[in-house]
Amino acid sequence: MPELPEVETIKNELLPHVLGRKITGVAVFWDKMVKQPTAAEFCERVTGQKITNLTRRGKYLFFHLSSGEMLVMHMKMTGSLLINPPDAKFARAIFQLDNGAVMHFRDPRKFGKMWLAADESAVADKLGPEPLDNDFTVETLTKILRNRKAPVKPVLLDQAIIAGIGNMYADESLYEAKIHPVRPACSLSEVEIKRLYTAIRRVLRAAIKNKGASVRNYIRPDGDIGTAHAEFRVAHGTGKNCPRCGTLIKRIVVRGRGTYLCPKCQPEP
Repeated sequence: MPELPEVETIKNELLPHVLGRKITGVAVFWDKMVKQPTAAEFCERVTGQKITNLTRRGKYLFFHLSSGEMLVMHMKMTGSLLINPPDAKFARAIFQLDNGAVMHFRDPRKFGKMWLAADESAVADKLGPEPLDNDFTVETLTKILRNRKAPVKPVLLDQAIIAGIGNMYADESLYEAKIHPVRPACSLSEVEIKRLYTAIRRVLRAAIKNKGASVRNYIRPDGDIGTAHAEFRVAHGTGKNCPRCGTLIKRIVVRGRGTYLCPKCQPEP
């Protein structure tokens, strides 16, 4: 968290504010958030650069700079990028733009990271396919799952296998596809894989339409929240009932991740 829909929303809503703007100053208040180079050199190299594009890959944001370098950001657990916020609470870095606007990297728990890279490949080459791209097909998902004996949910969460799907959207997708999260990935039938494929894409598209899910710390660039969580069927559903059958939603732990499911609609293998 933020996951693919939240990062896509951040990208879409930041673009009008940052595209073509020059970074006139940078202040970093938590040096450890800068992976490379040093925080001081980072500020020096970014200052004076024009933002020529802003793209997303998985959960990463890439600010394309006029120098040819990429400013890479990962929000991790609690990060947000805010434009002209009313205060600097939890601001770990502030970017000043040539139109007088400021962009805050807000991160209450200080997990977020940013760094400079020569291009996107250093990050992108380590990621799996984008689940909403046209070349991500049922056949692609079938090849991914076919020989993996691990539980299906951790497979969906592995960014090297599929980029961008996080914990809550994996729960929602598996619920919609009526698949238990601990089912071995290789055990899914052709029909189940098709259901899962359709569910992943529908769940992610709906969440993007609703500007992401503000379950905990996620805030959109203008300070508003996303509303995708209002349509969650099982994710973070402690104490709620399944909207299909009325069974109490259950929370289990799968490979260290809190996982929500309907024990009736998603029978345990």
